[in-house]
Amino acid sequence: MTPSNHNQKREKKCFFSENNIKHVDYKDTDILKKFLNPHARVISRKKTGVSAKNQRKLSVAVKRARFMALLPYVSR
Repeated sequence: MTPSNHNQKREKKCFFSENNIKHVDYKDTDILKKFLNPHARVISRKKTGVSAKNQRKLSVAVKRARFMALLPYVSR
């Protein structure tokens, strides 16, 4: 029998570390939107693979972008 691939877990890499992004900028809404679901909620680290340090930076950047009306608080 051959081993099935659906049970193997794939290691996720941090998006910011891979692309050498040192500062998560609130003005860069295109990158921030990658980490928001269709309801404009921040997607968890477990699903995105972002490191804990960068997830904290990401959440602060999203909060600032929402306050500056660059991102929505809620959307459908």
